[in-house]
Amino acid sequence: MKKFTKVFIISLIISLVFIVWGVLTPQSLADQTAAIQAFLQVKFGWFYLLSATAFLVFAIYLIFSKYGKIKLGKDDDEPDYSTVSWFAMLFSAGMGIGLVFWGVAEPLFHYYEPPSGNGETVESARASLRYAFFHWGLHPWGIYTVIGLSLAYFKFRKGAPGLISAIFRPLLGDRVNGPIGILIDVIAVFATVFGVATSLGFGAAQISGGLSYVFDGIENTKMTQLIIIAVVTVLFILSASTGLNKGIKYLSNINIVLAILLMFFLLFAGPTNFIMDVFTQTLGSYIQNLPMMSFTLGPFSETRQDWIQSWTVFYWAWWMAWAPFVGMFIARVSKGRTIREFVLGVLLVPTIFGALWFSVFGGSAVFLDRIEGLGLYGIMTDPENGTEIALFALLEQFPFGVIMSLLAILLISTFFITSADSATFVLGMQTTNGSLNPPNGIKFVWGIVVAASAAILLYTGGLQGLQTASIIAAFPFAIIMIFIVISTIKALKEDYKINK
Repeated sequence: MKKFTKVFIISLIISLVFIVWGVLTPQSLADQTAAIQAFLQVKFGWFYLLSATAFLVFAIYLIFSKYGKIKLGKDDDEPDYSTVSWFAMLFSAGMGIGLVFWGVAEPLFHYYEPPSGNGETVESARASLRYAFFHWGLHPWGIYTVIGLSLAYFKFRKGAPGLISAIFRPLLGDRVNGPIGILIDVIAVFATVFGVATSLGFGAAQISGGLSYVFDGIENTKMTQLIIIAVVTVLFILSASTGLNKGIKYLSNINIVLAILLMFFLLFAGPTNFIMDVFTQTLGSYIQNLPMMSFTLGPFSETRQDWIQSWTVFYWAWWMAWAPFVGMFIARVSKGRTIREFVLGVLLVPTIFGALWFSVFGGSAVFLDRIEGLGLYGIMTDPENGTEIALFALLEQFPFGVIMSLLAILLISTFFITSADSATFVLGMQTTNGSLNPPNGIKFVWGIVVAASAAILLYTGGLQGLQTASIIAAFPFAIIMIFIVISTIKALKEDYKINK
């Protein structure tokens, strides 16, 4: 293996160009990328919705198909990780920081500004949780399933390199080793670098917001956020140097324990019966309305159309931008599992956990605002506070609020470390011809690039522009994913014939 592949060099140059652009003229980056994103969302919103739903349908089909018993590996391979550790790692990589950041905020936004009708009503309260379930449920994990399954299948069963381009061999043959393959892998790296960098920026903002909310002497400033990024960068690089079986595995298990502790505390300290009623009813409503929500674009209502483009279409593009990262990581830790086991685990467990999370945190927030008249939404939307304050403003209303806020900060920090750690590992794989154990030097380079991207763009205000840029990368990657499905089906058919 060459130390520096073409994918590594090209991806690094493109990453640095965007970072420099964001530093020198952040407004220009934000304006240009926002214009492109707006065009894609308006003109191709239908494409994002149809694609995301098609990927979910494909994943569900595999559960019941004749291919379900095929192993992601040789027939006698056993899983490398226990089911608990496996779930902890895929969940931590997939949605850790996002769930903590949006668990309170998103349902509140939907309650006050619903997709249709008036806010602060019974119907908007129902819709607020239903759409939170929708945006963080089966669709994103269906997208991750397509990439993760295909990568694991071709890597562990077919012996192909752990690269997204390698999935295309049944369609392209040896041409995957040429410019087409390089282009596919570069797009995947681009989406990964900036998708993770922006999420880390949001994580740093929430840690800073939490510390300033709990401790009077700490201010939620850009300098505080930069210090947080610097400290966490050192920690995740140390974690990355220990390898997959130590750093990421142990931290992922810690994440799950902390998340469950925080969730169950609020479940029993908060309006327990209300939360469980909300969970039960919203889960049923989500399942019942899933087909309708999956295809709704609101062409007859400009307000509804704008809402769907701002939330649903944006989310579907965001999950596709994250798909190379999460898909490659869960593929790496899923060797030895059957296709049926893989799809059921990846689809159902995180979806149910996420639904319970939003019921506990979002349900409590809506309860306090609707029933108690607390005004969390006003606190969250105050320019002096920001969305990152929502979780801590909620926890403050319950016993041991300070302790729980400190636990939440610790949880965000460990999610931050595991996401960055996982990202350096995945980027190392993507830029070293799919090596399952990329050199520490390569991982450190990507760790510094990701951390520097988050820090510089957070400081200059270009974070939004770079987030938009990563979502733009989701458009060509959605097309790539369509062909991944076709290529995977072709390979599975041949595999089934041979082993019939």
